[in-house]
Amino acid sequence: MTTSLKFRNITASPDDPVETWPFEGILAAVERGTLPDWRRLAAAIRADPWGPVAQQVLEAIRLSRPYGTAELLEGVVERARKLATDSEREDVAAEVRNLVARSGLSKRDFAERTGTSRSRLSTYMSGKVVPSAALMVRMRRVALRTSETATHAAG
Repeated sequence: MTTSLKFRNITASPDDPVETWPFEGILAAVERGTLPDWRRLAAAIRADPWGPVAQQVLEAIRLSRPYGTAELLEGVVERARKLATDSEREDVAAEVRNLVARSGLSKRDFAERTGTSRSRLSTYMSGKVVPSAALMVRMRRVALRTSETATHAAG
């Protein structure tokens, strides 16, 4: 993709992947780029919402506050991070549902064995609430132990 964007005093080319641009290239794209350049930045941000391109874009915006572009790119980062967070939340909920199913226990028994309530377990399974890392480890242990116990009892 060819762009009208020009870099000054850096060895990177605007045609290179944005992930390889130094900060000065990101700053140039934020300040002097056009819609195709911003789309490329947005694609890199959506692919890695907390990654280097997203961080550098936010820093470039803080430094120069380009009218219109700042709001556009801040919105891109915000939406990308929200989508990623929602996806991660659903991944955790799916893992909790899988652990409960793999355990072979009722939801009430699984909740009791992990030290939580049935209603709280339900919020974890739906994704409304994300369990702590320690509770996820405990859930994995309970699922593993109960599935091993069931396997040994059947064998």
